[in-house]
Amino acid sequence: MLDNILSQLDADRDAALERLFALLRIESISTDPAYKEDCKTAADWLVDDLNSIGFEASRRDTSGHPMVVAHSGGTGPHILFYGHYDVQPVDPIALWDRPPFDPALEETDNGTVIRARGASDDKGQLMTFIEACRAFYTIEGALPANITILLEGEEESGSPSLIPFLKENADELRADYALVCDTGMWSADTPAITTMLRGLVSEDFTIHAASRDLHSGMYGGPAINPNRVLVKLLAGLQDDEGRVTLPGFYDGVTPISNAIKDQWESLNFNVDDFLGEVGLSHPAGEKAYSALEQIWARPTCDINGIWGGYTGAGFKTVLPAEASAKVSFRLVGAQDHVKIQASLRDYLESGLPEDCTISYRAKEGAGATNMPVDAPYFTTARQALSDEWPNEAVFAGCGGSIPIVGHFQQYLGMNSMLIGFGLEDDQIHSPNEKYSLSSFQKGARSWARVLHALAR
Repeated sequence: MLDNILSQLDADRDAALERLFALLRIESISTDPAYKEDCKTAADWLVDDLNSIGFEASRRDTSGHPMVVAHSGGTGPHILFYGHYDVQPVDPIALWDRPPFDPALEETDNGTVIRARGASDDKGQLMTFIEACRAFYTIEGALPANITILLEGEEESGSPSLIPFLKENADELRADYALVCDTGMWSADTPAITTMLRGLVSEDFTIHAASRDLHSGMYGGPAINPNRVLVKLLAGLQDDEGRVTLPGFYDGVTPISNAIKDQWESLNFNVDDFLGEVGLSHPAGEKAYSALEQIWARPTCDINGIWGGYTGAGFKTVLPAEASAKVSFRLVGAQDHVKIQASLRDYLESGLPEDCTISYRAKEGAGATNMPVDAPYFTTARQALSDEWPNEAVFAGCGGSIPIVGHFQQYLGMNSMLIGFGLEDDQIHSPNEKYSLSSFQKGARSWARVLHALAR
């Protein structure tokens, strides 16, 4: 059966590309109210396409942009597939080599690519899955598993309607596990399943001192300078080995398994090339860990912004009345973002000298997400991906956060497998976004293999 499905995908490549181009032409920019109708148009296009395949699909309106929900019915494991149809704004438009919503194939040194806004993030990605489903319906008349599809229209604008929608429709959407396509491969020949995502907690705070800015000639010396207080506190957050000094910060951090570590070492990650691309040459994180471990499996403390006093042209000899900073922490394992935020505040307040106070503009945090890689569906999917690509699929980490995965755990009680075919040079969120044609075509074949394997 699988060979027939793969042959159907190969035979239908030109039509599949035209369908993707039709979706890419829709200017579904979610963050700009001017494109509200375009987002509805994209949702309706997907509903019509899914219904034409054999799904029961509908547009679900929200207080923001619509959701698209589709059900296949059938037997086998119940799988929820998630993607998003909205895209980032195209600014700065002058840096695009062609109109961003006029998709086209383009030859590059690395092969043929699809050039358009949303080609990789996330329309091309979600259509790889839909094309695999189309092939199953064409050849077999049904899917090999019970599939529910959820396509969001606000991912690029903070997903304000998502959590209410998940809560209200939990019974309908809950499945054995989810498949999330908004991710990528390790390299053009090496597929990956992302199995760990770092959490995030951040703090935006201001240290207050005098009632107004002071002349440094008149007050320098006896008057406390909040800039000096701020930089001393920030400098004390990490030691010379790159470790964070906050009490309890490493509670819940567990080392990666030897099996995962061996997989990562086999990737031959070149830290010199990685840093060299951005004009750097020396790893600056925890000295006891490799750069890849630092990105995927270790927590961090980052000072994202500092300001206070006069910062304009020329010079102004002033002691500022206040100094501010933004600090964030990437979290791993079972680190508790609430406790870490509390530990940071305790540290800051205990270091304040007399005549200084502090105020906060708190941001909501979230813990890390860790997937059960020893679960059978993870090893099954990994083998299915490996069968399609030149190199074996790897279990990879991700230095950033993908909120939908945590939302599925919290509100639907299920884990996710993150499988996508984007590449690091796809220029998502930037001018001249692209999606490799091989990612689109072999991505659809990969999903067919994964669905076939999971159903068995």
